[in-house]
Amino acid sequence: MKNQVEEKFAEFFEKWVCQLDDYSQQLIRISKESSSEAEQQALVSKLTSHYKEYYTVKWALAHEDVLVFYCPVWVSTFEMAYSWVTGWKPSIIFRLVDSLRKTMVPGGGSLAELTEQQLRKIEELRLKIRLEEEKVEREMERQQVALADRKMVELARLTSRLSNGEVDGLVEVALKGLLSGLEKVMKAADCVRLKTLKGILDVLSTKQSVDFLAGTSILQIQMSIRGTKRVQAYVNTSN
Repeated sequence: MKNQVEEKFAEFFEKWVCQLDDYSQQLIRISKESSSEAEQQALVSKLTSHYKEYYTVKWALAHEDVLVFYCPVWVSTFEMAYSWVTGWKPSIIFRLVDSLRKTMVPGGGSLAELTEQQLRKIEELRLKIRLEEEKVEREMERQQVALADRKMVELARLTSRLSNGEVDGLVEVALKGLLSGLEKVMKAADCVRLKTLKGILDVLSTKQSVDFLAGTSILQIQMSIRGTKRVQAYVNTSN
């Protein structure tokens, strides 16, 4: 049974992905048409605001129950297999840019026409983001180790000597610290994700940003669809 936070975010996420799909179709259409730079920039701004909304809602609800974001019911097991600290791993963005650059047809200022200066800036960003990923991973490891630190071991040893009320109070205090740490790690990971998106968009031209955001949106939507289909196929074969 879903708790209240799960229900709220699952409902929000479903609507958010539908809107993302709509934006991705607009990005594809505007990329193919002879649209003005102002029109392209307006759509880029809408999509970046859409991503910011996702994290605003996520952080607000995570403050109520952070654990649901480490084991989300609103994503498929396929998506979970590629999850990194409650979301996508930032470094995957650089592989996506490289793939788009190699597969897109040159012309009209597309990602296939990144300049040497742009490529150098993207590589510099990639190295910085990798360091930040490692920092988040170290902090996550520290939180995991905290589960077996001296205070938690002592708490486990004392449970046989204390009343249920005293044990419950001590457990609540201990868990509060652990959950606060997990929330901190989650936000740190999300900040790296946002920093990666902003860093890439700062390097790209408006037209290239349209192509890039179309690629990221389609990837996210297709992973969700593929995962859902795999789950449904498994259910069908099991019946």
